[in-house]
Amino acid sequence: MKALPALLLLFAIPSWAASAGQVREYWVAAEPVEWNYAPSGRNLIHPGAGLGPWGERVRYPKYHFIGYTDGSYQTPAPQPRWRGILGPELRGEVGDTLKVHFRNRTELPLSMHPHGLHYDEDNDGADRRGAGGVIGPGEAYTYTWQIDEAAGPGPTDPSSIVWLYHSHFDPVADINRGLIGTIVVTRKGMTRGPDDPRPRDVDRSFSTLFMVFDEEDGAEGGLMHAMNGYIFGNLQGLEAVAGERVRWHLVALGSEVDLHTAHWHGETVLDHGRRTDVVELLPASMVSVDMIADNPGTWLYHCHVGDHITAGMKTRWTVTPAPAGRR
Repeated sequence: MKALPALLLLFAIPSWAASAGQVREYWVAAEPVEWNYAPSGRNLIHPGAGLGPWGERVRYPKYHFIGYTDGSYQTPAPQPRWRGILGPELRGEVGDTLKVHFRNRTELPLSMHPHGLHYDEDNDGADRRGAGGVIGPGEAYTYTWQIDEAAGPGPTDPSSIVWLYHSHFDPVADINRGLIGTIVVTRKGMTRGPDDPRPRDVDRSFSTLFMVFDEEDGAEGGLMHAMNGYIFGNLQGLEAVAGERVRWHLVALGSEVDLHTAHWHGETVLDHGRRTDVVELLPASMVSVDMIADNPGTWLYHCHVGDHITAGMKTRWTVTPAPAGRR
């Protein structure tokens, strides 16, 4: 048998296998929680204004993807407070394989479905098909997702880009329940090291979800216009130091009311070469933009849609002065 030409061999090898990297393991459980959209109990943007009809009830039963340090599911993995309702951030480099060990600790059938990555039908986690399509209460499943070249940053993208993951057993209901997270993929060769897939050209990154959660079947007071699950400035911890390179991963989900315009006061961002301070988002949008945080102060960060401003889809973020001697 003659040897296949090198070009044919190249096409015979899956793109993810041709540049195989590391296997990165994550342990994630879906668990019931009581979620508080305003844990301070106050409107932290304009305290005198109160929370309006959205403050009559701010606690609701929800569900949450929670990351753990290992397969014992005993020790939660550290998570910055600004992530809020978002599940653990799954990270990898182009060529890596993600092994996500999922455990369903709720009373509902659920799943985990990734956007953008490479997988077979058993690892789609959607449409109630394949081995990973329906994970019943108390059951577990390990999803295998490859980060192939098509899942990584494109030619005009920054060195890392964001993808969504969410439960897709009952996709509309599961998303509204809070079962949402993010995946960040770094370009091949741009990571900080073998054990740290964060991009080396970024000092700090934030992921923010813009979504209107419907908690009371359409009643105005139960339409929680939230950023990472918080309203009226209760999203805390978005802090940078002057001079840092900051990457913002922006995502949105929901229905036709979820037309969002993420707006930063005090700074601008580069959105694929375009200078702006507003980024447009539709449901299931995923956008990564870069900023040089060079303007010390505490600034508004909010959706610029009028009704969403009124209903509390806003917070503040802070740029602290650089320490003496640091440029």
